[in-house]
Amino acid sequence: MTIEFEVNGKPTRVSASPIARLSDVLRDELEFSGTKVGCNAGDCGACTVLINGDPVCSCITAVGQVAGSSVETVEGLSTNNTLSLLQKSFLHHGAAQCGICTPGMLMAAQALLQKEQHPSREQVEDALGGVLCRCTGYSKIIDAVMHANNFESQDIIPDAGASVGKAILHLDGVPKVSGELKFGADTVPANALSVKVIRSPYHNADFTIVNKQAFLDAHSGIECVLDASDIAGKNCFGVIPPFADQPVFAEGRARYRGEAVAVIVGEPEAIAALTEEQYPVSWSEQPHALLPDAALKSNTAPIHASRHNNELIRGVVERGDVDTFMDQAEYTTTVHTSTPFVEHGYIEPEAGYASRDGDRLIVCGCTQAAQMDRDSLAEILDLPLDSIRVKPSACGGGFGSKLDLSFQPYIALAAWVTGKPATIVYDRTESMRSTTKRHPSQIELTAACDRSGKIIAFDFNGVFNTGAYASWGPTVANRVPVHASGPYYMPNYRARSIAVHTNTPPAGAFRGFGVPQAAVAQECAFDELADQINMDKLEFRLINALRNSQPTVTGHVMDSGIGIVECLEALKPAWQSALDNCAGYNASAGYLRKGVGLASCWYGCGNTSISNPSTVRFGITGEGKVVLHQGAMDIGQGSNTIITQIAADALGVPVHSIDIIDCDTDLTPDCGKTSGSRQTYVTGSAAKLAGEALRASILRRCNMGEESLISISDATINISTSDTNAVIDLQELKSNEFGYVLMAEETYDPPTEPLDEKGQGVPYAVYGYGAQLVELTVDTTLGTVELDNITTAHDVGQAINPKLIEGQIEGGVAQGIGMALMEEYVPGRTENLHDYLIPTIGDVPPFNNIIVEVPDAEGPYGAKGLGEHVLIPTAPAIVNAIRHATGAIVRDLPATPDKVLAAIKAVKPV
Repeated sequence: MTIEFEVNGKPTRVSASPIARLSDVLRDELEFSGTKVGCNAGDCGACTVLINGDPVCSCITAVGQVAGSSVETVEGLSTNNTLSLLQKSFLHHGAAQCGICTPGMLMAAQALLQKEQHPSREQVEDALGGVLCRCTGYSKIIDAVMHANNFESQDIIPDAGASVGKAILHLDGVPKVSGELKFGADTVPANALSVKVIRSPYHNADFTIVNKQAFLDAHSGIECVLDASDIAGKNCFGVIPPFADQPVFAEGRARYRGEAVAVIVGEPEAIAALTEEQYPVSWSEQPHALLPDAALKSNTAPIHASRHNNELIRGVVERGDVDTFMDQAEYTTTVHTSTPFVEHGYIEPEAGYASRDGDRLIVCGCTQAAQMDRDSLAEILDLPLDSIRVKPSACGGGFGSKLDLSFQPYIALAAWVTGKPATIVYDRTESMRSTTKRHPSQIELTAACDRSGKIIAFDFNGVFNTGAYASWGPTVANRVPVHASGPYYMPNYRARSIAVHTNTPPAGAFRGFGVPQAAVAQECAFDELADQINMDKLEFRLINALRNSQPTVTGHVMDSGIGIVECLEALKPAWQSALDNCAGYNASAGYLRKGVGLASCWYGCGNTSISNPSTVRFGITGEGKVVLHQGAMDIGQGSNTIITQIAADALGVPVHSIDIIDCDTDLTPDCGKTSGSRQTYVTGSAAKLAGEALRASILRRCNMGEESLISISDATINISTSDTNAVIDLQELKSNEFGYVLMAEETYDPPTEPLDEKGQGVPYAVYGYGAQLVELTVDTTLGTVELDNITTAHDVGQAINPKLIEGQIEGGVAQGIGMALMEEYVPGRTENLHDYLIPTIGDVPPFNNIIVEVPDAEGPYGAKGLGEHVLIPTAPAIVNAIRHATGAIVRDLPATPDKVLAAIKAVKPV
């Protein structure tokens, strides 16, 4: 039927079913793709629009309901291509990171500001409570809305060579707040075929693909059914080649609920009409093992025949004589902790398209690792590397899971076989059912100290559920023993880990690679030891903190750059104030009890003990355009901005004068994957080298000294000192194959060394450090926990951009809050954002962020990585604070009210 309504003030008429989703009509019929879809269930709020001034989730609003109404989308906030004050405020405060939730946040905020020009924090939290964000930690969003009508909207424009250290706005920020940024589901070619993946409904099952031709004959509009028999190359992929074991399509047996066995390719309407009962697959359910304890039993059938007892890999780091010193110790403690699967919960489900152009394939969609995607697809399709172009869309959050292939092989195969564009958009259930998770852990740790509080022995054993396939299991198993000590000096140390296969979704990378799980055990043990010797918990950590020239647990001696002491010292004022506040509040012995908890972290930047290079290209055209090719995928962390700031200062030009060409395998050199807190450090170092090399070539050309100033305009470069001037006419120079008359391309690879059989060596060249303090209130009658305040101190070496650093800290802490208090993925049960809870805007308290700068000689301008580190201390600080408040010991996360209440009842009243 014809439905008439207004969109952004303009009369609109559409022909649609009255029960069609408003979000689909806005996006597909009217091309307002600024309205994002994250769940199609009203759970995430990304699709929020205004109807007659009121915010609604357009994904659960029928278009027939808006007949005669006024609809406002994010595209309507700007006037004559000028951003609104609210949009400018989001930019100014750094409230948009990946940008996928930003339109929904803006529209909910717009509805509030139309009623209240200067809202309070509580009003903002109430108005935006239905919109989820996984990146920002909400604090910057709250600030942006509260001050939308009273802030100075002005970007920092640093002088040439003075960009590093400045809190400039996101260089790619405007499309995020205007709704113009295109994510995987926003860029589908016209007339693209739809791809539907057939997935196992069972944790473990044998299956048979039944008569494909009969299925095709029975369903018009279906082009083909593709399975393992249609793969020309290797029916296998994995992020670590020696352990690659995951099939594109399972063959005969599906090893976890959600595993792909085939795809159906056809017209969108035909695909949408299919039901699971019609799929051409016959299933036979088999016994399964979902927990490592069951999978390790000798009578359990192996998930992979080549891996005895379902063991994927073991990791170890050993130093000194643990057993002797443990036996001699006067003070010891043993803690047991467990953590469950944790879902990444990015607001953008996996989406993208592929198209064939002769003998080339173009794949566009969300990813954290374009070059890795290209390499894997070439193997799967048996194509040369240069036959595949991976052209990433914007990535609406990743946090590790979008490192692994997901949708890419299915659309690539469909496009290659049919010769037509093929697209896929995962729904929320498919995304949560089939993609990687944080590794569940079971940890036993015994630690011992002497009377002065110094740790003399440390023994760690960790079992990690790596799921049905390897994914990043080897990285977790090897990274955890290196980091399980925390940033402390331990002369006698033993850490062992094992990754175990089960019939669950693969466990992969998730912000920390197993270190957050280990930190819960280590930091809880430290609190217990400090209590045994009646020592202040912060002083206990300071006594044991790793210092320059002391060996790490792998024997690595760093002469400079270790910043954990400075982080702990920075927390001292807040620590003492919080202790005093808790003592005063709890003196009344009411049912509400306040507590304060402390925890710290360290994290090696980049890959563990293996090559980890990034390459950056920097060029100047004959017209005087300065272009930076950097392939570091920006998933919201700000690499486009950070790396450009570094490159600009190395060359000596204003940062805003540089054009950025970001991740595209045809246009950018390989900057490696966005993971491991490596981009600022590794790609930043490559950008610095490229900038310095380009600057040197300019100065050599006119025989000018290093102190010279460079200015580029009107197809000329002016080089000057206080008493000398030179000019390069760029139009007189010949362009190279890339179109540049002057160019530099440089590579940086961190200097690391392999670990020996005892885990001794140099696994990382640079570490980042941090500590966090959590103040909270526990309701001892309900077991509920309310976070009151979080103070963070993170050593970043050199703060390239303080605003972006704060955004990373707050976003990581919010994920740590979820890990500590609410998040638990259960296969088959919590496969949506209604049953699986992530923190909302009301769950995150105010922040006090202290940026610590202890430069590292290896990092660009002294900078260290940050993204992975920031959630490591959060969960242990929270459970330590719960114990301080109530005496309750919660070691099995998440610390849900039922667990907290049971733990309170298990101890005497404090």
